[in-house]
This record gives sequence, C-alpha cells and structure tokens, in this order.
Amino acid sequence: MRTLYPDIKPFDRQMLDVGDGHRLYIDQSGRQDAHPVLFLHGGPGNGCEFDSRRFFDPNQYRIVLLDQRGSGRSEPLGETSANTLDDLIRDIELIRAHLGLDRWALFGGGWGSTLALSYAEAFPEQVSGMVLRSPFLGRKQDIEWIYGDGLNRFYPDQWREFCAPLEDGVDPIEGYQALMSAQNELGRMDAAKRFAAWEAECSNLRPDARLVQHLTKAPRALSRCRIGTHYYANDCFLAPNQLLDHAHRLTGIPGYIVQGRFDLVTPPEAALALAQAWSGSELFMVREAGHSATEPAMIDALVRSTERLADRLNAG
Repeated sequence: MRTLYPDIKPFDRQMLDVGDGHRLYIDQSGRQDAHPVLFLHGGPGNGCEFDSRRFFDPNQYRIVLLDQRGSGRSEPLGETSANTLDDLIRDIELIRAHLGLDRWALFGGGWGSTLALSYAEAFPEQVSGMVLRSPFLGRKQDIEWIYGDGLNRFYPDQWREFCAPLEDGVDPIEGYQALMSAQNELGRMDAAKRFAAWEAECSNLRPDARLVQHLTKAPRALSRCRIGTHYYANDCFLAPNQLLDHAHRLTGIPGYIVQGRFDLVTPPEAALALAQAWSGSELFMVREAGHSATEPAMIDALVRSTERLADRLNAG
C-alpha cells in the first residue's frame, strides 16, 4: 500500500498581489525542471495543509501549492469581496503565467475538484492532466445534500449540533451567513466551529478527532464558514449542471477520478456522472474510504494515481 511521500521544504515561497485587495500565498517544491502540478485545496475557504505536497513524487513533479482568495495564508483571511469562481479561475491563469509555465496538471478534492474542472473547462489547452478526489459538482442538489436533507439522515446527532445556533425554519446557509455578521465575537466563533465540524465529522469512515480538531481551529473555521456560505448562497457561481454540460471541453485531457465508495459528503453518483461525461478519464472506487483524503486506502489510491499520471506525462 502506498503512503504519503516524505515531507519536503519548498524551494520557493511568495505572496502574489492579484488585485482587488487580495494577496495569494504560493509555494513550490519538488524538482524545478519536472512537470508542474497545481494542488487545489478543498473548502471553499480551507487552505492547503502541511501534507498537501506529499501526494506527489518530488522527483517527478514541480509541486505548486496555492491558498485561494481569503484562505489559509492568503490575505485578507476570510474576505468574500471580489471572491467568485471566475476570480479564482483568473488567479490560476495569472499564477501559471507568473511562474512561466506552459501547461500544468491539476490535483483537487471536494471543492478543489470543482475549481479544477472549472479551470480546465475554461482553459483546456493549459491542462496536461488531472487527479480528482471525491468530485463536488456544485449543483444545487449537491449543496442541498450536505446542508439540507440528505447527509443529515446519516449523521442526525452531528446535524443537531450544527443546527443548534439556528432559529427554527431558517435555511442553514442563510442562517450561518447571518451569524458571521453578528457583533458577538464569541457567537461568531462558536458558529464557525460548528460549521467546520459538520463536514469534518462526516468525512471519515472511522472517527478522527485530531482531524476535526485541526479543521475547527479558529482562523481556519472562520474563513471556512464565511467563504463557504458565500459560495453556497450563490450556487458556487455555476450555472445549473455547468460542469457536466461542459465536460466535452475536457476531451484529450487524461484524468483519474478517485472516489470513496462510502463517501456520504459527495456520494459516488457525482463521480460516476463525471466519468461518463469526460472521455479520457478513469474512475477508481476506493472500497475502504469515505470523503477524507487522510484515510489509508484513499492515500494509496491518490498516490498511485499521481504516479500513473506522471508516467503518462513523461511518456508523452
């Protein structure tokens, strides 16, 4: 079974001013003359992790990590103004040009896969391949499943905690947006932690208290709640079924879709629909995995996929 590659230090760190008051954190690691790959984190609003670069062989890839607008180490943290899907797509293309890269591969899970697909459908000639974990297609039904009627049937106790600060009958996304605007700082923090904990507690087959604790830390939870509710309230700035309807633009781009069989956050239906719409993709169902990228079986499948993609890119 494959495990994560050993941790390595970046050979470059920088803050890039992309306008609109936003400065984005970027770092690069691996081999500078190898094929570039861009890691797109989940959320929206989470930021990259310390182990994000460890899914890639540093001898086979030039690994680029990006904290999206308002996320992670980017500034200002939690900012929702000038923060739309089109803004993020323009940022990616700006970074590619800024780094002097002709084409690059993309790696993303959950929301990261939404952004990867959106960028690839807008700029297919710039994308050499993709590895996508547990794709989130950003449809109204996908948002409703997580924050309405769906996932709550499997985690009713966690759902009760999630809904505790909301008034009866209030839409959860609207309710949490309002809580983020409240003047009570302690109330905002409690709400943000509950929002972040909801998805975190539903993501693993087996409970992972350390992961939940990490994802509900104050700065990360606040940006996750502010930016997440901003995107979900706007249907992720996507037209209905946009990513599947435009999947024909991905023709010629090799890709691996890695899906947890027991993923209740982004159920397998979406991954199957994407695989059917995207010629050139391969779908791998991971039997002993849910939504999280931290489970051993999911790590094994993702690392194997990045290795397969590296072989194809180097052969080409």
